[in-house]
Amino acid sequence: MTLSHRRPQVCVLGSAEPGSAAHELAGEAGALLARFRITVVSGCGSPATRVAAERAIKAGGLVLSIIPPDQMPPADWPATVVVPCGMGDARNLLMALAGDACIVIGGRAGTISEVCLAWLHKRPLLPLVGCGGWSDDLPSHPPDERQNAPILPWRSAAELEAQLRGLGLVQS
Repeated sequence: MTLSHRRPQVCVLGSAEPGSAAHELAGEAGALLARFRITVVSGCGSPATRVAAERAIKAGGLVLSIIPPDQMPPADWPATVVVPCGMGDARNLLMALAGDACIVIGGRAGTISEVCLAWLHKRPLLPLVGCGGWSDDLPSHPPDERQNAPILPWRSAAELEAQLRGLGLVQS
C-alpha cells in the first residue's frame, strides 16, 4: 500500500513587467518553491505569474494553473496541471483558496481581489516589497482590521525562504 503525501502549495499572485526587479524576483520565487517541493499555483496570465511558473517547471517543480476560460490553453502553457474553470473573475476565489499561503507581487485590481479573498479565508500573505506596485503597501495597509492572517514581507529569495520556513512550508 502506498501512502500519499500532499505537498505544500503556494499561490503566486500579481503582476510585474519583464525586465523589472519584481519580474526577476517572481522567477526566483518560482524556482525556490520548486527546489523545496512546494507546488506553485498560478494563473500564468501576467508576466510575473508566468515567469514564476516557467522557472518552477525548469527547476523540476509542479505547477497548477487555474485559468478563467472554459477551454484548455495551448500545449506550451507553463503548467503540469491545468484547470480551466470557466468562471471568469470568480476564479480569484479558487486562487485564494488553493494555496497554503499566497505570494503577492506588484498587482492590479485582480490581485487586490485575490488578496482580499485570501485574507478572508485566513491564508498567510507574502508580499514582495521594495519593487513597487500594490504589494509594497500591503504590510502597512492590510485588507482590514481583523488580523486574519500573517502578512510576511520579503525583498529577496533568501527572505522569502525564511518566511516560508517560518510558516512551516519548507520541509527540512
